[in-house]
Amino acid sequence: MSADNRFVAETTFHVRYAETDAMGIVHHASYIVWFEEGRSAYARMRGSDYASFERNGYYLTVAEVHARYLHPMRYGVQVVVRCWVSVMQSRALTFAYEVVNADAGIVCVTGESRHICTTHDGRVSLIPEPWRSWGRD
Repeated sequence: MSADNRFVAETTFHVRYAETDAMGIVHHASYIVWFEEGRSAYARMRGSDYASFERNGYYLTVAEVHARYLHPMRYGVQVVVRCWVSVMQSRALTFAYEVVNADAGIVCVTGESRHICTTHDGRVSLIPEPWRSWGRD
């Protein structure tokens, strides 16, 4: 839990060579993939997973993604992705992220992604209650 009592999931890994550009710096698109890993870790730590969410007939369609790049990261450093629910609505939610260079102890990227709950046939739907309850802590 963070200082404001929100549940914050953390996942840790090392920057892989394939995630870097010719300068050895993490490519900007890699962070969006890391955001997804942060969301997946968040759901698992809350006792669910996205695969079961889909099996139950739903998708979380990405409506917006924002990333603010503060410091570059390089191949081989240890990364911590922190993820939490910053906004919960009946049919939409927003995840917030911090990507930390664990070796240096600095936040390198912050971001958010907004998602709309839809059924498999594309209709906007209420977020199922177990997931909606995540916005109440």
